[in-house]
Amino acid sequence: MEKVRVRFAPSPTGPLHLGGVRTALYDYLFAKNQGGEFVLRIEDTDTARYVEGAEEYIEEALEWCGIIADESPKKGGKFAPYRQSERRDIYDRYTEQILKTDYAYIAFDTAEELDTIRAEYEAKGDVFSYDNRTRNQLRNSLTLSEEEVQKLLDEKTPYVVRFKMPIDRTLNLTDIIRGNSSVNTNTLDDKVLVKNDGMPTYHFANIIDDHEMEISHVIRGEEWLPSLGLHTLLYEAMGWEAPQFAHLSLILKPEGKGKLSKRDGDKFGFPVFPLNFTDPATGNVSKGYRESGYLPEAFINMVALLGWSPADDKEILSLDEMAKEFDLNKVHKAGARFSKEKAEWFNHQYIQKTSDEELLNILKKSDLKITLSDDTLLKIIHLMKERATFPKDIYENGKFFFEAPSSYDEKASKKAWNDETSSILGDLTLKLESVDFKAETLKQTMHDMAEEKGLGMGKVMMPLRLALVGELKGPDVPDIMELLGKEETISRINNAINNFK
Repeated sequence: MEKVRVRFAPSPTGPLHLGGVRTALYDYLFAKNQGGEFVLRIEDTDTARYVEGAEEYIEEALEWCGIIADESPKKGGKFAPYRQSERRDIYDRYTEQILKTDYAYIAFDTAEELDTIRAEYEAKGDVFSYDNRTRNQLRNSLTLSEEEVQKLLDEKTPYVVRFKMPIDRTLNLTDIIRGNSSVNTNTLDDKVLVKNDGMPTYHFANIIDDHEMEISHVIRGEEWLPSLGLHTLLYEAMGWEAPQFAHLSLILKPEGKGKLSKRDGDKFGFPVFPLNFTDPATGNVSKGYRESGYLPEAFINMVALLGWSPADDKEILSLDEMAKEFDLNKVHKAGARFSKEKAEWFNHQYIQKTSDEELLNILKKSDLKITLSDDTLLKIIHLMKERATFPKDIYENGKFFFEAPSSYDEKASKKAWNDETSSILGDLTLKLESVDFKAETLKQTMHDMAEEKGLGMGKVMMPLRLALVGELKGPDVPDIMELLGKEETISRINNAINNFK
């Protein structure tokens, strides 16, 4: 296999987690770096855990992130179908094939029978495993005669197909990220390959699909490392060349041990899913990064650096820049700790890089009730975005642009207002009536008045800011005044004077 082909193969059993996004991203970056192809395949054989709408959610989330598949259920491709539930005839064919080898057998044991055996083992302080030590005492095609097996099949007796793990073999395994390792087959059990409904398990289906779709590299989470031995042997059993494997480390919770979970997001106040997800069973909504105000470019930049470092310790990179630099050999073996503060830092950086016009479109699409003109909004955005982490901050931190203060911060009032203040601001309003309301002119007017009265600029600017904003924050006062306009500025000054009488 000369051409690089990778796949992201999620199961539609719920929303796409941050870790899943990272796996898809690394698949995508590796494919683009190598001039290869990125495939999205939906592994929906787990019918018991299937969640309505999860597949559509996954596709929408990846599109929002900019991770666009070359082949997918929606887009199609030469290896379609890309949904496992639609590939049953392919699996049936390969089930027949592996049963003709010495690597698989049929097992008729019922769930109740196996539960009884497990209980017997537990009573003896042991753990039951369906493996090379026990399989010859159980009800399967290894212990039954051909006639007995055929009779059970003719009677439509439910069965599963199990992998026949070789005895006492040392498997030498290679992983691009983690290097070489070995495992003895005596430590591995006889996994079910085909369930009693005829559908393959993940282990068998993904091997078949990866072979059929000519996948050259399998990039997946480290939770699949214990299955690497089995998967390597499955390729051997089928007489196929195995792809190269790369197992990604965990994304760790912000504090303590263990991988990041939705519970951590709820506890520390951040999303773990790219988009809002509504649980169809309960109606509960889990917050997503998109709806929390994250820009997709910032989100994906943050995710990329959870386990990979580009050259020169660069932190801000576009998707194209990441693809040019991405190297699986530079993906970290250790887990990457998630940081809410770092995620917000990335978003702040991208807000600064985003044009005022783009931010205007984002604000107009939000549920904020904004009635100002686009021209005025663009000026507000220009003044306020430097302090914003999220687009909504432009509105929330600059709320004084949209409505006059109805109260004045108590601490700020004590600092900014004294017995002379009302008189000073009263005189200022008289001067403001006749000046051009441009920031530079306003600044000069206030400077001249302070000089004329022998006042420090703070005696004018602080109470003026309090009158206009309601507290001592915001951009330069002359800029605020220009945007509010003459009538609104004077009205707010007079309201403050009346309030502090």
